[in-house]
Amino acid sequence: MLMAHPAVLGNLVQQYEALRILHAEKGSREVHQRMDDVAYTLCLSTGTSDIDAAVIAARYQLPGARPEDDSLLTT
Repeated sequence: MLMAHPAVLGNLVQQYEALRILHAEKGSREVHQRMDDVAYTLCLSTGTSDIDAAVIAARYQLPGARPEDDSLLTT
């Protein structure tokens, strides 16, 4: 499987989190569509089929992640 560059994954995670907040506040069709697009790209980039798993997988691939202690799951 091809692996996305950590910078790309970091950007996607940041975009998804920002869009999730916007969706909660405004819920516009454009925000929802962009959130779906970023979620799809994250899933594709991490080889997962669930956005929650994709975010976790992406965070594990970021610099400074320590998979043995789940350091990024509690941020």
